Amino acid sequence: MTMQVMSNLIENLPKTETHLHMEGALPWSLLAKKYPKRFSNIPDFRKEGFRYDNFEQFESILIEHAMQWFDSPNSYHEAAKIIFQSHVRQNVKYVEISFHAGMIEFLSIPGEEILDAIIDAVPDGLEVRVFLGMSRNAYNSFLGPILDQALTWDKLSGIDLHGLESLPFESWTIPFWERARLESKVVKAHAGEFGPASNVTQAVKELNVRRIQHGTRSIDDEEVMKMLVEEGVTLDMCPISNYKLRVVNSWKDHPLREFLSRGICCTVSTDDPLSFNNSLLDEYEALKTKLGLTNQEIIQVVRNGFEVADLPLQKKDQYLAEIKHLVTESDFYNG
Repeated sequence: MTMQVMSNLIENLPKTETHLHMEGALPWSLLAKKYPKRFSNIPDFRKEGFRYDNFEQFESILIEHAMQWFDSPNSYHEAAKIIFQSHVRQNVKYVEISFHAGMIEFLSIPGEEILDAIIDAVPDGLEVRVFLGMSRNAYNSFLGPILDQALTWDKLSGIDLHGLESLPFESWTIPFWERARLESKVVKAHAGEFGPASNVTQAVKELNVRRIQHGTRSIDDEEVMKMLVEEGVTLDMCPISNYKLRVVNSWKDHPLREFLSRGICCTVSTDDPLSFNNSLLDEYEALKTKLGLTNQEIIQVVRNGFEVADLPLQKKDQYLAEIKHLVTESDFYNG
């Protein structure tokens, strides 16, 4: 099967995006339109061969550019419209996107207004679940009461732990994640990206999450690998992000294929397209050309996104049946 035929099939399959940061997904076109002299040219960090020196460099560049755009609920709405239109063009049917709680404090914008602005931008035919991302040290005198209130926001689907993994869990973290579950929120945590595999264990055992963002370093610990299978944990992975941020030294070191072979559920997403200039279709191309996944493994990744999606069972089955039909009608499994 030719690469073009495979790419065409991936384009036509319904897909999910389950690890996406709102501020990190800011469309470059909006910056270029607002400040044409400053942002008309492609910067080095968005060029294909660029790799960041470290997380701090990445974070600094992302914040610098995001703060040029995000200043109101409407700015979130305008960005979300373009982000979701891109998903529709790529035949993405389900998206989980988080906005950062810190922006509520930085911009003095009510968080529920940001939430409403994002949701109001969702087009027909796309299911979107919005999460509130918070740093490990986010619970301060200003944000703490807002975070508590956020657990009662009806339109908020869940929460996600962001920030430096070198920071320990604070006294508020575990009880907060427990309260979120009691409020029927989906709970996630970033772990095992720059931090060790033990951070993945801590997130699963202490926060009781079954959705780990990245989890790349799980490969370093056999017991963690077994735990992921036994506990039914999903790793929402972002290979291009991992490569460009040097989470892995080279493409051949990326563990996604090994995870799949061990029965660990993995999905694929873009993480921060502002910073990496990547699309979801780029991620799937990388699975084939950079990570060497078989066609069967790629299909499993597509299916996994719907298996873990916060969707009614009937809708999940609908998309899974569509995937099966499209694959059956092709010669995808011959690759």
